[in-house]
Amino acid sequence: MAAQVFGRALVSAKWLSEAVRAGRVGASLRVLDASWYPPLERNARREFAERHIPGASFFDIEECRDKSSPYDFMLPSEAHFADYVGHLGVGNDTHVVVYDGDELGTFYAPRAWWMFRAFGHQEVSVLNGGFKNWVKEGHPVTAEVSQPTPAVFKAKLDKALLKTFEEMMENVGSKQFQVVDSRPEGRFRGTELDQGLESGHIPGALNMPFSTFLTETGHEKSMEEIKQMFREKKVDLSKPLTATCRKGVTACHIALAAYLCGKPDVSVYDGSWSEWFHRAPPQYKVSEMKRNK
Repeated sequence: MAAQVFGRALVSAKWLSEAVRAGRVGASLRVLDASWYPPLERNARREFAERHIPGASFFDIEECRDKSSPYDFMLPSEAHFADYVGHLGVGNDTHVVVYDGDELGTFYAPRAWWMFRAFGHQEVSVLNGGFKNWVKEGHPVTAEVSQPTPAVFKAKLDKALLKTFEEMMENVGSKQFQVVDSRPEGRFRGTELDQGLESGHIPGALNMPFSTFLTETGHEKSMEEIKQMFREKKVDLSKPLTATCRKGVTACHIALAAYLCGKPDVSVYDGSWSEWFHRAPPQYKVSEMKRNK
């Protein structure tokens, strides 16, 4: 039963290619490229213009965010999100499939997936294996830019899927929910810088690097493998769970992985370490680097 209910969170390249060939991409099915890369490394919008999945639109995470926040990629307002995705042809009855072109297979797509769910949209899926495997398997690409007919999208924020700084601070003492950090181990432990920022973690957090949920080919691991990973880390999927990372992006990999195991209620700390580092008192920042100084 769980596989039937939650399996829609992932779609295969084969499924999507059949939908593309059958001409089903339209008002009822929208495909969004949610790629983002560091500016000096790759240009996501230019790469999209050069080649993308036929019928896809570009979901610009730089535009669909709270630009007034000092922290990267914070959720936009309900009105901003509704207007943005509506212009991409997404309505409340649209099945949305998101992907990105990261070399790992998937990086930013789970963030877009979680954003839709946070604003009340359930019919959203991640392309398993991403654009990398779409191309590798020989599925069609195009440079043709589609012009979707704008749709009306009504957004309602589900606050149960979102955690604030204040809630995270309170939880350090109350331990009402488990906290799992998806950053690489060195950044979690505080032994290496995190994009120029001193690293470390929130007291009581556990570490499950997001890349460990992916196979060598860049596909999502099986439900049984993921469940075993959570068991080994002593994460109880029957209890409240919040995911965190550097800026609220790879934390969404944890939310997706738990969802595939039948747990749809994982919340994300949107500000993550970027906010925590700047706002939490020193004793609330656990770092081996500090201890070793």
